[in-house]
Amino acid sequence: MSPILFHNIVFGPIHSRRLGSSLGVNLLPDKGKWCNFDCIYCECGWNRDGKKDNKLPTKEEVFEALQNRLHSLKAEGTAIDTITFSGNGEPTLHPDFPSIIDFTLLLRDRLFPKAVVSVLTNATRTGDRGIREALMKIDNPILKIDGATDSFIHKIDNPVSPDYSVARIIENLSLFHGDYILQTMFLKGHLDSGESIDSTRPELVKAWTEMVLKLRPREVMMYTLDRETPSKNLQKVSVEEMNNISKVLVNNGISFQIRG
Repeated sequence: MSPILFHNIVFGPIHSRRLGSSLGVNLLPDKGKWCNFDCIYCECGWNRDGKKDNKLPTKEEVFEALQNRLHSLKAEGTAIDTITFSGNGEPTLHPDFPSIIDFTLLLRDRLFPKAVVSVLTNATRTGDRGIREALMKIDNPILKIDGATDSFIHKIDNPVSPDYSVARIIENLSLFHGDYILQTMFLKGHLDSGESIDSTRPELVKAWTEMVLKLRPREVMMYTLDRETPSKNLQKVSVEEMNNISKVLVNNGISFQIRG
């Protein structure tokens, strides 16, 4: 595949199917992916493809780039719905993530007070108090858990750390008291090894549903493949299938956003 990488610290605004007009912020190297997951569906490609670039932007470079772009958009009269931290991997890996969030909130309040600040994260660093408190300050902490079992997560997300634990992530997320958005990818197909993979298998759906009912986030984002993936034999899950999966949770008062 040809990885989709962001070569500027600040990019866009672009239209996001989940967030609207989104000004993106990339805190990671601009020539390759830097992540503690290696997801089989990641539009940025495999971690191994980004090993030649390990230079993170400094917080001062982020401050300057974000401030300049927001002032420019303000002068143009261009509206944005969200300032979104995503980029080429896991944004919370940046060592100055908390102070960058504080600076962003100050800029947002001054220049685009109607915009929200969003962070797309795999939630692995929510056990770090500084990271967790930074995520609690923003409007949209979008925390990803792609399944309710360690074995399934290891198949599709490939955590770099072998001791990744869904139970530990759930424990960390309980400290948010439901004030976050839970994001889950639904897909099917085959791993490169040939093993079948399917998020809609009844036992996986049952475990995921029970997990969501325990967590009770303010919203759940269910989505499926939209771009080319590094693992070649993957397929979308239909909106109809995701709607059917969500019914039990909707009946229990959980708010949903589903994107096919």
